[in-house]
Amino acid sequence: MSEEAYVICALSDIPSQKARGFHLGIVNEKGEPESFPLVVVRWGKNVFGYRNKCPHHGVHLDWESGSFLDDSGQRLLCGKHGSLFEIGTGRCSSGPCKGEHLEKVRLEVIDGDICVLGLTLIEDENA
Repeated sequence: MSEEAYVICALSDIPSQKARGFHLGIVNEKGEPESFPLVVVRWGKNVFGYRNKCPHHGVHLDWESGSFLDDSGQRLLCGKHGSLFEIGTGRCSSGPCKGEHLEKVRLEVIDGDICVLGLTLIEDENA
């Protein structure tokens, strides 16, 4: 049995070397609906996904809405306390949570769409 992949956007919706946030509705382990903030970073044809939640205090990385990357555009930045995270691994390289990791979310590009795997999304019945 194959794992379900849910399309969240087209690859072309996120420019290379940029990040975009999403708010997904998921079904958690208890079978209950839950809000799931997600950040997706595109680097060429590669995409990286993480729960939009800093391991330091649990706040969203984009303290300013949609602002995920540091000034160099090379690392994810927590706008609250300045922690910096490696894009490819989610590992904190600097800041109050140094050595900790963002929670990775499995993504795959399928037919030009960015799809999330490993989560059960609440699908919009009106779509």
